[in-house]
Amino acid sequence: MPKYALYPGCSMESTAIEYGISTHAVAHALGIELVEVPEWNCCGASAAHMTDHLLSLALPARVLAKAETIPGVTEMVAPCAACHIRFAALEYEVGKHQDLLGEINSLLEAPYTGKVKLRPFIDIFSNPETLAKIKEKVTRPLTGLKVACYYGCLFVKPPKVVAFFDDPENPMSMDNIISAIGAEPLPWPYKTECCGASSALTQEDLCTKLCNDILKVAKDAGADCIVAACPMCQQNLDMRQVTVEKQYGLKYRMPIPFFTQLIGLAMGLNPKALGFKKLFVDPAKVLQKVGA
Repeated sequence: MPKYALYPGCSMESTAIEYGISTHAVAHALGIELVEVPEWNCCGASAAHMTDHLLSLALPARVLAKAETIPGVTEMVAPCAACHIRFAALEYEVGKHQDLLGEINSLLEAPYTGKVKLRPFIDIFSNPETLAKIKEKVTRPLTGLKVACYYGCLFVKPPKVVAFFDDPENPMSMDNIISAIGAEPLPWPYKTECCGASSALTQEDLCTKLCNDILKVAKDAGADCIVAACPMCQQNLDMRQVTVEKQYGLKYRMPIPFFTQLIGLAMGLNPKALGFKKLFVDPAKVLQKVGA
């Protein structure tokens, strides 16, 4: 059974609770063991690296040091892309500047050694072995469902920092998952366009425009839904459709599920147990289309 340390971050039990629910349900069904990092702290997200460079490295380093205490674990996953990039930045910086390790560890109660490595969260589902397991467990293929896979920025960019597991301009890992569960991943050019991320709090008009652009291109491509892998991206595209409608007069009503929710749906899990009712845009049409 594959075993990974899990860094839930601040969103998996709050703003993206449906991501947390579906992640645990699907992992259990696939025989993937996710062990929550004990006594984890904030990764720093946007705030720390704009305030103090050393702090921005020490925060994720402490988490990885805690992950090193989990028996039998050599890799950690962070389902939130904003969290993922902070751990990736730590590994990149320490790899380039070994002298940083001593400075970082001087701030920690237990040393970070690098024994536990960051693994892209999508990759634990999109690798060939797990894809084969997913195909075996599909009992409700999502036939006829047209899906726009939205990766956002931080799982695949910048390529010099994040571990290469997919093409930064035309990633296909989620597309391969969507194919494995019987749905149709659509070719579309906005897979990695920015949704505005945390700019939603400071530049709302800009974020609304970016979200409108993404929603429009997905609709024009014929999508029934946009599937996301990042809580911030999902939240922006899901709840901001009300603002888009007011500002642009365009009514999309486009459901934005997480990719783990669609995997669980295809494996016959109850939509309620996957958190579909937590989505802002009603996913009823998507569920009806696949007979759920």
